[in-house]
Amino acid sequence: MSVHYYRTALVLGILTAVGPFAIDMYLPALPSIGSDLNATTGAVQMSLLIFFLSMGASQIIIGPLADIMGRKPPIYWGLVIFAVGSVGAALAPTVEVLIAFRFLQGIGASAGMVISRAVVRDLHTGTEAARLMSLLMLVFSVSPILAPLTGSIIIELAGWRAVFWTVTVIAVLAIVLLALTLPETRPAEQRNGSSLGSAMRGYAFLLKQKRFMGLTAIGGFGISSFFVYLSSSSFVLIEHYGLTPTLYSVFFSINAVAFFTMSQLTGYMTERFGLRRVVRVAVSGFAAVMVTLCAIMWSSFQPLWFMAAMLFVGYGFLGLVIPTTSVLAMDDHGEIAGTASALMGTLHFAIGAGAMAIAGLFFDGNPFPMIAAIASCAVLAVLLTQLTLGRPEPAAVQPAGE
Repeated sequence: MSVHYYRTALVLGILTAVGPFAIDMYLPALPSIGSDLNATTGAVQMSLLIFFLSMGASQIIIGPLADIMGRKPPIYWGLVIFAVGSVGAALAPTVEVLIAFRFLQGIGASAGMVISRAVVRDLHTGTEAARLMSLLMLVFSVSPILAPLTGSIIIELAGWRAVFWTVTVIAVLAIVLLALTLPETRPAEQRNGSSLGSAMRGYAFLLKQKRFMGLTAIGGFGISSFFVYLSSSSFVLIEHYGLTPTLYSVFFSINAVAFFTMSQLTGYMTERFGLRRVVRVAVSGFAAVMVTLCAIMWSSFQPLWFMAAMLFVGYGFLGLVIPTTSVLAMDDHGEIAGTASALMGTLHFAIGAGAMAIAGLFFDGNPFPMIAAIASCAVLAVLLTQLTLGRPEPAAVQPAGE
């Protein structure tokens, strides 16, 4: 693979990670934000949930814009909006103001996430796309591995507001990197015929595709299991198990290492066994581990070391699920890659936000409700895999002019 190939993976990985970095650096601060702003746990969790909602919903607009305008202009605007939201969050005097600027942050963060997937589809399909996606995720892995630890250090030295000043600087650096290194992958001649009307037709077409919707939902419930963990783990590990913010960051990073280490095997596994088989085995393994963990913790056996070991194995399986389902879902839709990526991202975050909201209703500070929600997501992913990949489906034919 060429230097250009790796450089593309590096740039796309960084652009994709800008938003998650704003989540992962922020997680160790959740309890202290509540204390500083005199806010309830639910209100602090809302500042996380609103970020997910805005990051997911805004993709439905940004994706078509990337088909109409090209890939780079919407990313520039997204990074600027993200930076403005970060400055506002850093200066927020109340939790309500923090929530409002987190909403703005989420809108800006969505651009890099949705358009990066479209760029991968612009350049490659099949196994090569899976390999590039796994390299992108390797760069993306810097966020959940290093961001919580970095965030905890920043919080200890300068307080939680410094986290938002830090991500503002990261957004500015991402703008410079985008301008200097990433070429436009959707030139003007490929945009002919792209419009908001064609995007609406594209959405209508994709919503009718069983294969696309099924694979998107499989990935969505897989990601949802991680979203549930994001929203509850700091309270479980810091307040229930008594970990310091720094130890929490280490614990969080261990699971991220499992996820992204396994994701690097995607290219090899799919080349040897095929994308469909990898999806089936990975989803089944993930569900088996999480259901077992849920059943054992229900019996009141809840030591931290056991939960850590099982989550490590489970999220390792999940590392094979996300890139493979994304590549399979988008393989047949190159002409509307931005629109397809947008719908996929919006549905992923909608499913994730719903899972977080439902899990939050039952959360009581103990680990079992969090694990039960994760296991439920895994079981739903298995059922959808059987429905979607149970038998081969003919390649879809896109509407004329799309």
